[in-house]
Amino acid sequence: MKKAYLDYNATTPVDPRVLEAMMPYFKDGFGNPSSIHAFGSAARAALDEARERVAALLGAGAREILFTSGGSEGNNLAIKGAAFAEGGRGGKHMVTTRVEHDSTLEAFVFLESRGFTVTYLGVDGNGLVDLDELRESVTAETRLVSVIYANNETGAVMPVERIAGIVKEKGALLHVDAVQAAGKIEIDLKRIEADLVSISSHKFYGPKGAGALYVRDGLARRLTLAPLIHGGGQERGLRSGTENVPAVAGLGKAAELALGELAPDRERVGRLRDELLARISSGAGGVTLNGQPDGMVRNTLNLSFEGVNGGSLAMALDLEGIAVSTGSACSEGNVDPSHVLLAMGLTRKEAHSSVRFSLGRFTTREEIEHAAAAVVSAVKRIRGLKGAGS
Repeated sequence: MKKAYLDYNATTPVDPRVLEAMMPYFKDGFGNPSSIHAFGSAARAALDEARERVAALLGAGAREILFTSGGSEGNNLAIKGAAFAEGGRGGKHMVTTRVEHDSTLEAFVFLESRGFTVTYLGVDGNGLVDLDELRESVTAETRLVSVIYANNETGAVMPVERIAGIVKEKGALLHVDAVQAAGKIEIDLKRIEADLVSISSHKFYGPKGAGALYVRDGLARRLTLAPLIHGGGQERGLRSGTENVPAVAGLGKAAELALGELAPDRERVGRLRDELLARISSGAGGVTLNGQPDGMVRNTLNLSFEGVNGGSLAMALDLEGIAVSTGSACSEGNVDPSHVLLAMGLTRKEAHSSVRFSLGRFTTREEIEHAAAAVVSAVKRIRGLKGAGS
C-alpha cells in the first residue's frame, strides 16, 4: 500500500542527521552534565553546543535559552512563571487569544481558578487578532500577553512584531508560542521584542521530549520567574532536573539544520502544498480553505469539505495509508469542533467538516498525487453515501 504522511504539524520524523548527533550520548557520553568529572564535562559541552545552536535559530544569545521537555512545558513555565513571579509590573490581569494551543489556554484557565482575570481576544476570518482590540485590552494591571506565532491548526501567522510593539509600549510582558513557527519562518528576537518564547524539538525534525524557552536577557532584573519544578537548580534554577542530554543534542542539531535549510525547505514544501490544494479543489469541489494562503506557514492547509464529516474523511484516508488530522493532535479524541475554527467564524457544522493537511521536509510529489486522488475519491464516496441515505 502506498503511504503518505501529511500530519507534520502533529509531529515530524527525526532527521537521520539528528539521530546520528544523538547516538553518542546514549553510549559513551552518558555523563550527568552537573557532575564535575570528565564524563560530566563532556555532557555539559553537548548542552552548551545545543544552546548555541538553538540561540542561533532564534536570533538570541545562548544565555537566554533554557531547556524544557517541549512546547507544553515551555508555555506553562512562561505563563505561570510570569504570573507567580516576584517583582515586575502589572497586577493579576493577563491577555491571550481564543486560538491558542490547549497548553496555553488551560494554563490561563488554571490562573483564573487562582484569582487572575484573563482577557481572551477574538480573531478575524483569517485567524488574526485585531491590533486595536489588543491595544485597548492591555492596561496598567496587565502582567503578561501570550500569543501563538503560527497556529497549529490553520497555519495562520500572527503579526508578532507589531503585537510586540504594542505590548512593549504598554509595559507588559510578552510570551510567544513559536512551536509551529520555529523552522518554518525566520525568527529574529533581536527584532521581535518578546520576553519569553517557547519552541519544541519534535516539530522541526528533532526528538520528542526536548524543547526550549527563550528568556530575554535582562528580564531577571525586572522579575524572577517562578519555576514549575524545584530541585537541583539546573537551567539557572528555572527548570530543575537532570537535562535529557541525547534529546537536547538532537534539538540542537535540528535547530542547526532548520536554520541552514529553512528557505529551500519552505519553497519546496510550499509548491507541494499549493499543488495539493489545486488537485483537491478541482477534483472534489465544495472545498473551502480556512485562512489566507499568503498569511500562513507554507506547509499547512486546513480545508472544509461541504457535506463531509472531517472525522469520517480522516478515517477513510487512514485506510488508504494517508495520515491527516481533524485539528490539534493534542485533542484528537475530542468530539467538540475546533475552538480555533469556531473563533474564526465557522459554524459548528463547517468546523466538523474540516481536515488539516500538513507537509514537511520528507514529503514527496508522489505522496501529494496519491493523497489528492484518495481525498477526491473518499469525498465523492462519502457524499454519495450521504445522498443515498437521504
